[in-house]
Amino acid sequence: MSHPAAKPNFLVRLGTFVRFSHTVFALPFALIAMLVAGGGTVAPMVFFWILVSAVAARTLAMCFNRLVDWESDKLNPRTKDRHTLVSRPQAWLMFSASLIGTLGAAYKLNPLCLAFSPIMIVILCFYSLTKRFTAFSHFFLGLALSVAPVGAWIAVRASLSALPPFILATAVLLWTFGFDLIYSTLDADFDRRQGLFSFPSRFGVPAALRLAKVLHVLAALSFIWFWKAAGLGPGYAAACVVTLLALVWEHRLAANLDAGSINRAFFQINAMVSMTLLAGTLLDFKVWRHFLP
Repeated sequence: MSHPAAKPNFLVRLGTFVRFSHTVFALPFALIAMLVAGGGTVAPMVFFWILVSAVAARTLAMCFNRLVDWESDKLNPRTKDRHTLVSRPQAWLMFSASLIGTLGAAYKLNPLCLAFSPIMIVILCFYSLTKRFTAFSHFFLGLALSVAPVGAWIAVRASLSALPPFILATAVLLWTFGFDLIYSTLDADFDRRQGLFSFPSRFGVPAALRLAKVLHVLAALSFIWFWKAAGLGPGYAAACVVTLLALVWEHRLAANLDAGSINRAFFQINAMVSMTLLAGTLLDFKVWRHFLP
């Protein structure tokens, strides 16, 4: 006699609910900014509280997104099982805990971080509302992820008087805007039927893919600009080359208009981009600077 499969424990279900694996999109850029701001090294507790802040802020944003889209997610074949993972009260509890964690980490870092944190929280949550009134909700997702390097820079320097964090934030915004356009093509028909705003549902999938290409060219140029502005070396330069090749590969996969290919393009390739750029930065600070004048 067969028995039903055991239900995953709460932490596993919560991790799936907020797509914890997607932390690899924003967190590496926070760490890149942290390394550059600190000249390759920071105090252990600063590093710890940056990690807490990044994870808590992202969890807060994802919980808010799930709560706002609770009913519409039930209707979408791609997302219809999300609400079965945790209950609404549990999602609100996790949102509240993440809010406390975000503010608490900012408090432990420095006063400017604490002052900046409410603005960051509004930006992170506002994205979830934009699909109801603008076809450029993808821009606001990029804006939400772009606060990570800015926040990490403030955490280390308690100042925003330098150009590099803004260049990196711009690159992250353009990169995210582009890959979310690609991913949102999966929901174009659903968004159109539900009267939701998204670029593919309003202007068509081909137009979304063309705009994504332009944005990723600009993102690649911005990552290179950051290399120059931050004074990084051959490690990050090599990572920029890998990033450019990865983005070309992403668009080749997306051109198939196949759900499996787009999902691979969304997660695997973009995770490669962020982690490769972080690895290049680490190589510059931990290896190359010991050998180059």
